[in-house]
Amino acid sequence: MQNSCQIKMAVLGAGAWGTALAISFARSGHDVTLWTRDSAHASLMLSERKNTRYLAEANFPESLAVTSDIEVAVASAELVLVVTPIAGLRPTLERIQPVRQSATPVFWACKGFEVSSRLLPHQVVKEVLGDIPCGTISGPSFAREVALGQPTAVTLACASLPLATEWVQKLNSARLRLYATDDMVGVEVGGAVKNILAIAAGVADGLSLGHNARAALITRGLAELTRLAICLGGRQETMMGLAGLGDLVLTCTGDLSRNRRVGMSLAEDKPLKAILADLGHVAEGVPTALETEQLAASLGVSMPITNAVCRLLRGDAKTGDVVADLLARVPVVES
Repeated sequence: MQNSCQIKMAVLGAGAWGTALAISFARSGHDVTLWTRDSAHASLMLSERKNTRYLAEANFPESLAVTSDIEVAVASAELVLVVTPIAGLRPTLERIQPVRQSATPVFWACKGFEVSSRLLPHQVVKEVLGDIPCGTISGPSFAREVALGQPTAVTLACASLPLATEWVQKLNSARLRLYATDDMVGVEVGGAVKNILAIAAGVADGLSLGHNARAALITRGLAELTRLAICLGGRQETMMGLAGLGDLVLTCTGDLSRNRRVGMSLAEDKPLKAILADLGHVAEGVPTALETEQLAASLGVSMPITNAVCRLLRGDAKTGDVVADLLARVPVVES
């Protein structure tokens, strides 16, 4: 089903997730240009009509354009969607600042806290571009399934609910459903911390601890995710929605989850450097875990599962010892 409202859109970032969103929006009738900073990668995608490097299973719609010239992608766009790892958000924003039309909204689908600054994506956007129409897309969504047109639902969060509602109506389709909210903090914290908890779930699965343990981990993980979100200004109800519980369950249980795969390899006590080299993709939960641990400590927020994951990532302990320490924690009131 094509969308009756055609938007001229620039999708910046040709990894798996950026490619999937570009394919999905082009398929639903929008005028989409996918940008990659690598000219050779752009040429290859143009000749093959697919992104063999990151998402070989999905062919490009005929209407999907590809370029390595960011000015070409952005100059006449009615919407700019940044889909890079969190480390690439700031430099990408700095590149588009001189060429973006002032009224053009900027959305992003980056998850995590910026390293060192520990800023959420919307705070990075404000630092670089100021107060502009902007928003974040997040929720339970594997890139492969979105690219293949399998039904998916995500959240679009803007500081202004009318703005979020307006763009949900413009971008929503039968296969990629969007829901509006004005809780940007809650949506972004959910998208960041669920990757850390997916590493923990991968460890539990790698150690064959069972379904009971996984369910307990997801539930208690949701509790610590919610504590941090509320402390930063997010809302509890957001944590029970697509960008909180929904994304958490998918990432902790799905075989396509990169962060869960990192955890399963950690359960074998493999070195982190070798794990990430074998993965071949960015696992945002790794840098996000270390930033979240420091942020939570500075705010006095208890995050025992996150702390346990950080011990493993730093090589401070073996998986068996970390699990034993978690199981030996003093019981508390659940809520």
